[in-house]
Amino acid sequence: MTQVLSKAPAVSIKNLRIALPKSAERPYAVDGVSIDLIPGEIVCVVGESGSGKSMCAHALMGLLPDTVKTETGEVLFEGQNLLKLDESGWREVRGRGIAMVFQEPMTALNPLMRIGEQMMEMFEAHNLLTPKERRAKALSLAKEVGLPDPERIIRAYPHQLSGGQRQRAMIAMALALEPSVLVADEPTTALDVTTQAQILKLIRNLQRSRNMAVMFITHDFGVVADIADRVVVLRHGKIVEEGSIDAVFRNPQHDYTKALLAAVPSMHPPVRAPLDENARAVEVIGLDKTYVTSGGWFKPDRRVQAANEVTFSIMQGETVGLVGESGSGKSSVARLVMRLIEADRGTVRIGDVDLTALEGRALRAQRHRIQMIFQDPFASLNPRRRVGQIITDGPIARGTDPKLAMQRARDLLGMVGLDAGSLDRYPHEFSGGQRQRLGIARALAMDPEIIVADEAVSALDVSVQAQVLKLLEDLKARLGLSMLFITHDLRVAAQICDRIAVMQRGVIVELKPTAQLFASPEHPYTRELLGAVPGQSSPSQAA
Repeated sequence: MTQVLSKAPAVSIKNLRIALPKSAERPYAVDGVSIDLIPGEIVCVVGESGSGKSMCAHALMGLLPDTVKTETGEVLFEGQNLLKLDESGWREVRGRGIAMVFQEPMTALNPLMRIGEQMMEMFEAHNLLTPKERRAKALSLAKEVGLPDPERIIRAYPHQLSGGQRQRAMIAMALALEPSVLVADEPTTALDVTTQAQILKLIRNLQRSRNMAVMFITHDFGVVADIADRVVVLRHGKIVEEGSIDAVFRNPQHDYTKALLAAVPSMHPPVRAPLDENARAVEVIGLDKTYVTSGGWFKPDRRVQAANEVTFSIMQGETVGLVGESGSGKSSVARLVMRLIEADRGTVRIGDVDLTALEGRALRAQRHRIQMIFQDPFASLNPRRRVGQIITDGPIARGTDPKLAMQRARDLLGMVGLDAGSLDRYPHEFSGGQRQRLGIARALAMDPEIIVADEAVSALDVSVQAQVLKLLEDLKARLGLSMLFITHDLRVAAQICDRIAVMQRGVIVELKPTAQLFASPEHPYTRELLGAVPGQSSPSQAA
């Protein structure tokens, strides 16, 4: 952990109360919160979605939405209450005094501007440096945050970088004006374990070298264990517990903190009953897929092999996990199995049917047997259609009577823990965990034999994640389903998968029963992935 070098707060949040619109379920998003951010210290603010942690972060940056109102409290920075600033005053503070790293860099970065231009824009906005000096500073920042080939990176557009590179670019932009306070709002949530470990190490090293105060927003207790000096636990807008990392992890006082810690998936796989190897639900044999992008007039085409002789099977009632870093090919394999994209070579068999040999009506007749649960339910659910329509569209298209399809939808909502009144609501009226349950209900409406879950719980906080994982396990046992489970979270894979296939650069480098893989990984890449899982040396693990 970092050494705290000064006890005088860089920022003090005092008795902050932020009111929600009258139509909201509760009156306050933040209710009487007080937090001091000390130079040289990382404070992790944790809690479930809706706990108020991001509202606190946005209050520090003057980015609160118009729909909420600050009723009481102060945010004190360099002798002034930031809550009283006008927009001109905020422009002076943002970047120079307090900077922010957002959760999703692809959304936060301008897709039409090169990375270097976006870094240089910070200096231009504050009327600092000459154009030549700005470019030199952008190059220096790219090197400081460990971006490879900085000259190329600053000329690239956001879509040409990996997720980890985009997040490093965002950190470089946040540090450009040398702020004394850094706010990091879920900066590693969407990253795979090795990239996450690199970003956490980068933030920690930069914080130490610059003696910054850092507010780190997260729902991942593994990340908290790796990076925090102090922990603040929020629930329904109130602080329910705070203290040093050791105190909170070794001896949590509040029941809510205990429940959050208990919901963190263990790295120890449960004992699972053996399955009949002769009863195969899916066979994947020799799948190849190469993506080719044009290099333009003067450059050769770029070729990326996403799947290279990928072969595995899924037994009836089995969950096979597919794990690996971003770009390893695991989501491409999921889409190849689903026939959402076409393989260059290879076979996917469901029972006795060769899915890759079918076309047109014959393919449509078999599609219901394998269904997908997507990573982002808000993006995959049509926002203009009610839940009842979303769930019944597929069965009705297959010829099911609309009344019977709607009754089946009611039954499925009950099965996934939602009430029948949900049929008349729209996706935006549900929480993230509830939307994922809707995605599961929609997949089950087609009476599938196989479920492909592509990062289905990666965006959920730990307690909701635990609920959805238990739901998937229960439904799998109840309905006799088999599952291909795509994830970058090895803790989750440990708890839900019977076997795990590890992918690297389009190749399955290791495939074993889960307990064996965790106990004795053979491939160096598997060992690297397991070693990068955050929080393995946390006090709670040691206790």
